[in-house]
Amino acid sequence: MGDGNSSKYSCGSASETLEWIHAIHQFLTPYSFLINAHVVNFFTDRLWESVDKDWIDCLMNEPVHNLLQIPSGVVQDHWPPSLQQFVATLSSLVLPRHQAELQSILPNIVINSLDSVLTQGMNVKKKHEVEVLSAIVDSVANSVRADTIVDVGAGQGYLAQVLSFQYQLSVVAIDSCSHHGNITNARAERIKKHYAAQMRKSGSGCRSLNVPKTVTCRVLSADMLKTVNDMLLYEDDVQHPKQIGQSISQLFHASLDERRLPSLCGVDNEYSLVLAGLHACGDLSVTMLSKGRTFSECKEVRAVVSIGCCYNLLSEEVGENSGSRCGFPMSIAIQSAGLSLGKSSRDLACQSAERWRVMGKDAGLHNFELHAFRAAFQMVLYRYHPEVLITSPAIGRQGKALRRQQQRRNLESSLHHEKDDRAAFPLEKDSLFQGISSDETTISDPINSVDKYSLFEKFCKSGLSRLGLKPLPDINFKEVWEETAPFAECIGPYWSLRAALGPLLETLILLDRLLFLQEQGSSVEAVMLPIFNPALSPRNVAIIAKKRN
Repeated sequence: MGDGNSSKYSCGSASETLEWIHAIHQFLTPYSFLINAHVVNFFTDRLWESVDKDWIDCLMNEPVHNLLQIPSGVVQDHWPPSLQQFVATLSSLVLPRHQAELQSILPNIVINSLDSVLTQGMNVKKKHEVEVLSAIVDSVANSVRADTIVDVGAGQGYLAQVLSFQYQLSVVAIDSCSHHGNITNARAERIKKHYAAQMRKSGSGCRSLNVPKTVTCRVLSADMLKTVNDMLLYEDDVQHPKQIGQSISQLFHASLDERRLPSLCGVDNEYSLVLAGLHACGDLSVTMLSKGRTFSECKEVRAVVSIGCCYNLLSEEVGENSGSRCGFPMSIAIQSAGLSLGKSSRDLACQSAERWRVMGKDAGLHNFELHAFRAAFQMVLYRYHPEVLITSPAIGRQGKALRRQQQRRNLESSLHHEKDDRAAFPLEKDSLFQGISSDETTISDPINSVDKYSLFEKFCKSGLSRLGLKPLPDINFKEVWEETAPFAECIGPYWSLRAALGPLLETLILLDRLLFLQEQGSSVEAVMLPIFNPALSPRNVAIIAKKRN
């Protein structure tokens, strides 16, 4: 067994980054059929026939655990050499995700454990992310001597509040949702009251507590950040810092012509800002970096720390109108090369190797079977409601909801019946896992076909209902299931191979962003680091950029 987790490429300079990008593009080109395929069309287009037959035949007999390891670059010695080479080469091109030794990279970083007051409402994942990122932002802010942190896409303000109360930094929390701003304000006020009461009780004095200022704004731009800078200066001059949130919010509800501030400050006065974004969604991460918008354009912004997500929501234009205002590509080199992704690639880039690795056998089987159900349901639509397919219908997560209903019934059944009685209630069991207990379960292991068909029929009826359709009297669900069932065991191997390309596509997106910053020349220092434990937070790569004096 082999595990390919290390990359032979580096991105310390623009030329190295570009070489890495070209290698990825060269590798991906022959597999465009796999990237651009839609798994919902698995049966209608007979997608398994597009993959090397030796690969599919081999993987159909593999334990589910081994399939789930493929996106992590794990190969088995008995696999065909060409399959081993595919996985190993792919893995060597993926940006490694092991958490970096941050203390050896960032000056004077100290990662503090957060107390229960600041972490109230956070799950384990969020707590880990905020602990690490807040320490990084503090280190970066100190290194560039920034006055204020702008938390971009602040959500409920967890990061902003830790930066304010734990690190005593000035913070402006920006989000497009006013409700999130209200939650941030209310939560910050509760935290402030708690710490103020502690200080009074301990007799430690009346030290001023920093509270995040909140802004509701739908468009992040250089002009907006300059306005934030001007407002910070204005509030300092008039000595009403507590009103900044209200003042800025009022400013952004005004028209552009009304956005004029009193000239109370000298032209050389300015705040220096650091932009921070924890999983800023889609184009928002791009906007934080891109020319004509924020970091590259706004002189007040001295540094940026960006962790992106939701690549499926990235904008992408092909042709003359493409450019730095698109989510991809950002870099001039990639624009000039005419490299594009497409919606399927952006969707696939959201697949996380780490989440596949820790999914577990049962969840893996659920995942594969739901894909089989959805693809077979596509056959139902193709035959009985072809007009619906024109709109690319989405039926949501009704398959997962159905699975949870089955699991709840299983639990209730186990509480009310003795073990020997359970055989009398076959439909009350989770049909996906009847008779499955071995860790060496394979995709082709037999499962009660009657129960699988019963669950498929429920899936279809639920899907039709979500599309606003009533089952036609002549719909033969059983015929569709019997036609597709013999090939359903191919969907696990196929989806595992396709998902393995996801981390590589994400690497391509991230390298393009880094290359854009490297193209700015010696005026910008940029690094790309995996800052979180990938087992807790798989989307763990941060781009950290600072302007050199």
